[in-house]
Amino acid sequence: MFAKGFLGYDASFMLDFVVTALVAIVPLQLYSLYVIKVQRNFSLHKRMQLFLGLTLLLAVAAFEVDTQVVHGGWRSIVNKNPDAPRLAGDAYRHVEQVLKIHLIFAISTPFLWAITLILAWRRFPNPPRPGQHSGTHKLLGWLSVVDIVATSVTGLWFYYAAFVVTA
Repeated sequence: MFAKGFLGYDASFMLDFVVTALVAIVPLQLYSLYVIKVQRNFSLHKRMQLFLGLTLLLAVAAFEVDTQVVHGGWRSIVNKNPDAPRLAGDAYRHVEQVLKIHLIFAISTPFLWAITLILAWRRFPNPPRPGQHSGTHKLLGWLSVVDIVATSVTGLWFYYAAFVVTA
């Protein structure tokens, strides 16, 4: 049912879904920064970050189950027909290198975001307002933003190299 994607390339549905989510999550993250820095709406920032964090967790979990269990790994999605692979040789090695770079950020992002959220949950009062943890939270928050942007950029780079260029 979800073997074929919806973006018009030969990717899986979940791969197309995650790529779409990566495009959407960065502007939402930037809006959340606007909410906290300009509007100083700590409660909305908290709700947005919890929503984005939960969405990230669910999307990554569903994506990994689909990629690893349903399809048997990313290679099976990229080269669905082993008798006539779409990627081989240098093109395949390039995509594999791009994926390795992407995974550095994709693996660290959920952990960094979880640490940021858990510490904020424990150390900020309810309703949230600035306090002793603000400096640490600001640093962790910016690291999380840089990490999710890098995850998004490298994820889109992988998708482009694996599916768009070879279409």
